[in-house]
Amino acid sequence: MRFFIAVVLAVVALLASGFAWVQSPLKLEATVVDIHIDAGSSAREVAHQVAGSGVDVSEDLLYAWFRLSGKSRQIRAGSYELTTGITPKTLLEKFVRGDQALRSVTILEGWTFRQARQALAKADALKQDSRALSDDAIMAALGRSGQHPEGRFFPDTYTYAKGSSDMDVLGQALKAMDKQLEAAWSLRRANQHLQTPEQALILASIIEKETGKTADQALISSVFHNRMQIGMRLQTDPTVIYGMGERFDGNLRRSDLLADTPYNTYTRNGLPPTPISLPGKSALIAAIQPLSSKALYFVARGDGSSYFSESLDEHNRAVDKYQRGR
Repeated sequence: MRFFIAVVLAVVALLASGFAWVQSPLKLEATVVDIHIDAGSSAREVAHQVAGSGVDVSEDLLYAWFRLSGKSRQIRAGSYELTTGITPKTLLEKFVRGDQALRSVTILEGWTFRQARQALAKADALKQDSRALSDDAIMAALGRSGQHPEGRFFPDTYTYAKGSSDMDVLGQALKAMDKQLEAAWSLRRANQHLQTPEQALILASIIEKETGKTADQALISSVFHNRMQIGMRLQTDPTVIYGMGERFDGNLRRSDLLADTPYNTYTRNGLPPTPISLPGKSALIAAIQPLSSKALYFVARGDGSSYFSESLDEHNRAVDKYQRGR
């Protein structure tokens, strides 16, 4: 009986000690310790990874805890951050939930693809797999060989696991634009002048650059549709600026408007050959669903909105008032 009682007491003590251990904070070598678990890793491999990544813990003891918990097979792959105060219990819970270390990067409406690449290059804890790739090589790697990258990536905030590839984020943005363009194109009206989703994307990219005021986008779209209907050139400054590339110094001159490039809509008819920016959802819908109007001109008021005119005389008076202060 005494032996039996001793065994029971020893088991109870062991259980109490184990319970206390799983509830006690682990010692970390730094304030934040990064752990990456590869897909298909066993519980033993995960314990080894934790013990070798700056956590002062017995690999065997941690592995035993994983197994005894009954959740060892539920541990998810991913990138994790361990912070001061984490216990074996909360560590396992984090792994089972897949509570990864997440970061985010924002691609803004109206940016060019070059600006989007610059934002990705500065994003926190994002692997720069595209850094050495040309635009063409990036598109080929994303399965769009031969497609121009401008306008193909939807501007939004994208969340990614720490240590993810920037190509993964670009892939998300590419699929998001496909989805948004398809949804907008499904709203197309029969009496408009856009024949393909590609043309809608190009027009939306121009609308996005012409105004930051969402309320004006459908009316600006109406101006361009009206011009296309009568065979008038689009004559939009953002296309000229895009065609100038790095030559643009912030000041658009009359000589620039007369210098022919594939993107100069003052010298060439119709839409430019590709989008000129990354359009958002409202610009895409505005391109597909222009307001009904007779406006052929617009000028910026200086407060973010635009003044619309049906005749050149009215437009010139508006330019004098809002641009020249006369």
